[in-house]
Amino acid sequence: MADASKYEITIGTQPQFLDEQSDVEAGRFVFAYTISIRNTGSVGAQLISRHWVITDGDGKVQEVRGLGVVGNQPFLKPGESFEYTSGCALTTPVGTMRGCYQMTAEDGTQFDAPVAEFTLAMPRVLH
Repeated sequence: MADASKYEITIGTQPQFLDEQSDVEAGRFVFAYTISIRNTGSVGAQLISRHWVITDGDGKVQEVRGLGVVGNQPFLKPGESFEYTSGCALTTPVGTMRGCYQMTAEDGTQFDAPVAEFTLAMPRVLH
């Protein structure tokens, strides 16, 4: 199990409601999220693809899969990080996102870097 720490990615999330792009009356709630990805392991690794599970307040699920993030497949040496901002639209003022990044280490090992579930919420909706 000592190898597990070789392949370690730490992910931070920062969601934000975009009032100026949302249309509450029409049921369109737009969110941005900033993701920071840091290689806390001991070998370099490249982000190959992503998988997101986005759930709105009614329980409707969207799954998003694709290569890289915002047109990049960053290679992170130990200690390096990459940050990007993307977004999504929901039909409810509250929802959640969770997912993972598929990574390939420089030694050829493939592994997943999970993204813990985080909340997307219009301000003053949740107490």
